[in-house]
Amino acid sequence: MAKKSVIARSLKTPKFSTRIVRRCFKCGRKHGFMKDFGLCRICFRELANEGWLPGVRKSSW
Repeated sequence: MAKKSVIARSLKTPKFSTRIVRRCFKCGRKHGFMKDFGLCRICFRELANEGWLPGVRKSSW
């Protein structure tokens, strides 16, 4: 879980466009971020297993 100060800092508009930090809206994690869902990989997996993400299924082959 990211600190509130770190999350607040990432919400400010950066001086340069390459400094944009995308964070998970649920936990604040910046690594393993999925842009389509706005979640990190850990939160994505938790919500997908619970069935909270429409159209997402667990794959098996």
